[in-house]
Amino acid sequence: MANLPSWCGRINGLLWQVMQCVLIGSCMVACRTGSSDVATLLSGHFASTAQSKADSEYFDVRLHMVRIWHSRSDGIWLYVEQAMESAPCKPYRQRIYRVTERPSGEVVSQVFELPDAAAFICAWAAPERFDSLEPAKLTEREGCQITLWKKAGVWSGSTDGQSCLSSLRGATYATSEVRLAPDRIETWDRGFDAQEKQVWGARKGAYIFDRLPETPANPCASSTVAASAGQ
Repeated sequence: MANLPSWCGRINGLLWQVMQCVLIGSCMVACRTGSSDVATLLSGHFASTAQSKADSEYFDVRLHMVRIWHSRSDGIWLYVEQAMESAPCKPYRQRIYRVTERPSGEVVSQVFELPDAAAFICAWAAPERFDSLEPAKLTEREGCQITLWKKAGVWSGSTDGQSCLSSLRGATYATSEVRLAPDRIETWDRGFDAQEKQVWGARKGAYIFDRLPETPANPCASSTVAASAGQ
């Protein structure tokens, strides 16, 4: 076979590079489908009202999760806030989640603490408030990440053993179990002491948070309420 002209070889090389770019680009999109799916299921506003009415051992809790830092490419970031229905401007939990996907298919949700949580109370109603905050200012709760797998069309997962350390109410470690559905989120958070005795958290089973049909009004909108919320 006659030798191909040198320019033909260069074209073949360019075509191969283009094909690689297309394949890599397609992979990047495909590899993020799991994390995008999980983030979509997590995002929204939820309430455990129905469960609290059916069983008095469960409180009526509001759960808000909204996306922040949309332009970042190192994962999908969410602000998470939980508060009693009776005290919506005094949340008992504020966290930032970073959702990423591993090549093997499972999705990991890392958990971070805010440097000044009181400054972001009710920020779910105005996510742009996080534009002034950098991820480097956050403190990761190492060992508390939740790994989720999709089985029979449902995403569910948990923390890993006793890796999530906790000192709340005499606990030495905490566990979290999560199950995601389009219309609700089930979460079971528990704390255990050194003798593996449960010292906090629901005892019967997971909290069931039903998705609210629309975004609720900001309960901390007035300056008076917002000021008292940080006390």
